[in-house]
Amino acid sequence: MLTAQTDSSGAVYIPTNSFVDVLYQKGQLTQAQVELLRQEQLSASEDYESLIKNQNLLSAAIINQAKAEYNHLGYVDLAAVGIDSEALGLLDEAIAKRYKVLPFALDKEQDSIKIAMLDPLDLTTIEFLRQKTGHNVEAYYADAEALERLIVERYSQNLSTEVDEALRTTSQFQNQAARGVAVNNSGQILRDAPINRIVENILDFAISSRASDVHIEPQGNSVRVRYRIDGILVEKLILPRNVHDAVISRIKIMSNLKIDEKRLPQDGRFDYASSGKEVDLRISTLPTVHGEKIVMRLLEKNTAVPSLQDLGLRGLALQRVMDSIKIPHGIILITGPTGSGKTTTLYSILHMINNVGVNIMTIEDPVEYQIPGVSQVQVNPKAGLTFASGLRSFLRQDPDIIMVGEIRDNETADLALQASLTGHLVFSTLHTNSAAGALPRLLDMEAEPFLLSSSMLLTLGQRVVRRINPNYKEEYKPDETVIANIKKVLGPLFENFCKENNKDPNNITLFRPMANRPPTEPEYKGRVAIFEVMAITPQISQLIMKRSSEPELEGVALQQGMMLMKQDGYLKALEGVTTIEEVIRVAEVK
Repeated sequence: MLTAQTDSSGAVYIPTNSFVDVLYQKGQLTQAQVELLRQEQLSASEDYESLIKNQNLLSAAIINQAKAEYNHLGYVDLAAVGIDSEALGLLDEAIAKRYKVLPFALDKEQDSIKIAMLDPLDLTTIEFLRQKTGHNVEAYYADAEALERLIVERYSQNLSTEVDEALRTTSQFQNQAARGVAVNNSGQILRDAPINRIVENILDFAISSRASDVHIEPQGNSVRVRYRIDGILVEKLILPRNVHDAVISRIKIMSNLKIDEKRLPQDGRFDYASSGKEVDLRISTLPTVHGEKIVMRLLEKNTAVPSLQDLGLRGLALQRVMDSIKIPHGIILITGPTGSGKTTTLYSILHMINNVGVNIMTIEDPVEYQIPGVSQVQVNPKAGLTFASGLRSFLRQDPDIIMVGEIRDNETADLALQASLTGHLVFSTLHTNSAAGALPRLLDMEAEPFLLSSSMLLTLGQRVVRRINPNYKEEYKPDETVIANIKKVLGPLFENFCKENNKDPNNITLFRPMANRPPTEPEYKGRVAIFEVMAITPQISQLIMKRSSEPELEGVALQQGMMLMKQDGYLKALEGVTTIEEVIRVAEVK
């Protein structure tokens, strides 16, 4: 318990004998704020938590963490943990909703179940939950909004029934699968098996939640299922370790992989339809110390190719791209890390320039979208079809426009340069942090400066940020430090933005996801790209000839009107498309 303390100024802090003391000790509330809260609590007869929330002094998460520490209990961030399906199955949905509780982990060895609650000090409810579950209850604090949302979400996708049945049939299934008894390529024997239903539930949720990847990962005593949604990997489900081999075998059968090969990585694919959507799944298995891990990449079929404007390209950057793609020969490079939307941008450009009068050829790994009228080739290293060998063959196919999925080595870089110099328009991607960084990277790949300066048309750097759910966002006044950072990053662009949008530079507001949105609505919905586009002007070409560094190239490009990715992101945050936190997450590259 906190006793009276004297700070450096000689003022005495009198404890409140509540979680507020923890907040004061951690420096999250000042002594003046605590004294003001004490006075308001006495006069208004409101509890400290309500007062802090009403004044927006601290977030609900910080308050609950302080309450947990004060009461010597645990705190759980439900958005960051998976939910154990067996634990969830021990409590009915009606009880969870009535008492606002959510079981999230089960420890059979300790005979205990972990449950997130609004009030972990409610001993009557805890005793009731102990009797209902048959296990000792470990109560955890959780945020109210997250708890209510997760109760609805998790019970709607609960697999406990299928898991329970699967546990009873796992041994029999594994023995049959291992021997290959009556198991053909379509897995007829498994059509009605519980394992089949578990896999279908995992895939159905992936499609309904717009996930791009599904990770099924064995741990020491469990199997976690994670989904990459809008670029963020989130843990959604925990399965018992007993069903791991059966689930992996089921996916292998669907992918035409060897179910008895567990020592080497394998790659496969299969098609799957759910909720009126058909997806192509690319499967990758990997042996780990705890067993085989599977990652499934979901590629939706018949997806419309977005326009450059839909992706988030605009203004001078858009104009420079449009001007460059009209030139019949040269190289245009899209740069960024894996998962930054480079291939989607290339597809958008190809879709724009695709017509019956041009021969467009692409070599990709994998072919993510199918574009009518375009000859698309999938690399096959085992058969000797690589980016370099494919590009060499393309030159004998009378192409006008060539897209190389990625420049990975010196040979591919050299062939792309030669193709552009012999009258072809070449598009490709490169893994660099910025648009300016593409040129030194190509020089490192032994590209000749004089060839590079005469063939490069444009380099485009990009990242993707999550969009705020448009139907559930709110405006707020940011801290002065945030505003100062925005002004510093944007520079003259900030004044231009305020003039064009009739904003008061001294009264700037930002947007964030609404806290009290419906349980089924996410904070973010969809993604948008942020760009920086560097046109290869005569001045830039001269710097390439001198083998200038990335900062030198970027400095000249900025003088010529290039906008950095972070600046583009901050402008989109000011417009309410995304949040400052999202921009910093993906664009803090220097």
